[in-house]
This record gives sequence, structure tokens and C-alpha cells, in this order.
Amino acid sequence: MACSTVTPPSTSFIGNKKDLNLSAFSSATPLSSQKCKRKSKKICSVMSPQQSERKPATTGSVKTGMTMTEKIFARASEKTQLSPGENVWVDVDVLMTHDVCGPGSIGIFKKEFGQNAKVWDREKVVIIPDHYIFTTDERANRNVDILRDFCMEQNIKYFYDIKDLSNFKANPDYKGVCHVALAQEGHCRPGEVLLGTDSHTCTAGAFGQFATGIGNTDAGFVLGTGKLLLKVPPTLRFVMDGEMPDYLLAKDLILQIIGEISVAGGTYKAMEFVGSTVESLSMEERMTLCNMVVEAGGKNGIVPADSTTFKYLEDKTSVPYEPVYSDAKAR
Repeated sequence: MACSTVTPPSTSFIGNKKDLNLSAFSSATPLSSQKCKRKSKKICSVMSPQQSERKPATTGSVKTGMTMTEKIFARASEKTQLSPGENVWVDVDVLMTHDVCGPGSIGIFKKEFGQNAKVWDREKVVIIPDHYIFTTDERANRNVDILRDFCMEQNIKYFYDIKDLSNFKANPDYKGVCHVALAQEGHCRPGEVLLGTDSHTCTAGAFGQFATGIGNTDAGFVLGTGKLLLKVPPTLRFVMDGEMPDYLLAKDLILQIIGEISVAGGTYKAMEFVGSTVESLSMEERMTLCNMVVEAGGKNGIVPADSTTFKYLEDKTSVPYEPVYSDAKAR
């Protein structure tokens, strides 16, 4: 096992009072008990530290020896076990689209499934206009009109509309930026598959679910079938232990990680964030971590669900969900 230290920039990530041990590893590397010395006051990048024990999921379709992301894929594809690189048809729990990609996805759906076709589940489609809402341009506003017409036609349950651009207080159904709205309205749930026509859909991985961005063609297919063919990604696991100084933000953590692994270091990989530092973060801070994995090429970011997650969801959803956790023997 190799241990390399990375000297922080002039404004050090490690304060004089509190040290933060940042360890990143690929689950494909054998485990090792070697640790970084905190007294070095540097951020250490360590391959494969020992994982903490967690209770495996009790779902019948899931067995031990898999990562969180692999377990979610297994549940959604009704498989007993999966490995990175396998291609499987997954059942989608939530599909989100907005005013940029929604019209295109709707057009493909109607072309391929028929002008009078119905979406696979009107309660699993979430539509949130949030990009073009501040403009008076008629062509941009037409995108929102298309979404509105489609939602009325399909009787979509979760359409967060905006009708009065001159007075935002007159729009009780409007919820703001799609990634924030998904969380605040209870559409993000542990163990589920959430797809969206936006590259930063990975934000929702903060809730212990698989969340990633897809294109219009894929979204059109999901609208008609509720399924999508996906390749199981390998997992990069980032272990962050220690108490963060007050001047550090979750944004600093993910920027440091991307700086270490590069903007292509997570290409088509699940980036899993664990450790005492992560456990101390709020849901909004965890969302910040997962939001930027795409800037490293990541397929998805994911944080294990815990008491912070469950408390956040208490008054936001009544839909039952089942968290999953990576097994100690996962590779």
C-alpha cells in the first residue's frame, strides 16, 4: 500500500488546532491497516484503509460483498449480486427533468411511443422549470409552456410550476432550483435510483441513493418504460476523519479531492464519501460534496444514510425506503 502526502496550498486545509485526515481509495485495492500520521498536518491520500463495520441491507435481492452503489443496482435490477462493468436494466424510482431538457425528452417520448402514449408512472416523474424562468424571451418561455401542457395531458403529480414571472410570491407551487427542490420535497430517498436530465443530478447521492444525469434520449425512454440500461460503476471510497476547522466548507473538501485525483480521476466511478468528517456534515453540505463529483468525471456521488438523513426526511416523505451500506468485504 502506498501512502502519499499532499502539501496544501498557502492557505492550509489543516489548522493548528484541528487535523483532518483525508484518505481516498479504490475498492479494487486490497485493504490495509496502515494509517497516516496526523501530526504531519498534511492531507494524506491513502489507498484502502480498513472499513468500519455496518449492518448489511436485509433485502432478499442483496448479498454481502458489494458496495452501496452495487447493492442499489442489484435491488433495482432484481439481481442477487453484481460486479463493476456489468450492464443491467434498472427500474427507475424517480425521473426528474426541467425546462432545458424536458421539451426534448418529451418530444422523443412521443416520437418513439406515440403521440397519445402515457408515461410509465405519473407519480415517479418530477418536472421542475428552473433555468429559463427569469427571462421574458418568448422562445424560452415556450419551453415552460411545453412542460405545462405535458403535465396536464399526463396528469403528472409533481409539477412545480411558475405562472407569474412578475411576482414570485404568487407561485406557491414553485420550488426553485431542481436539485434543491428534489430534496426539500421528499423525492430523494436512501437506496433508490434517481435519474435526471441534468449533469448535477448526482447531488441527490447525499441521501444514500444512486443519482446521476442522463440525456434526452435516455429520459424519453425512461418516460415510456421506467427502465434504463446502465453499467455498474467501480467505486472510489473517500474516507475523511477529523473535525473540520470553522473556516472550511464542504466545498473546500470536494475541491481538494478533485485537485488530488484530477478532473478525470473519477471517470465513470461511484465516489463514496465516509468517515467521521462526513458524518458531521449537514444534508446541505453532503449535497455539496456529491454535487461536484461530475467535475471529476464521476458517475455518481454517494453518502451512507444515517440519523442526519433520517431526521431530514421525517417530515418530507411518507414513501418507505430501505438504506443500503457497503460491506466490509466489498472490492
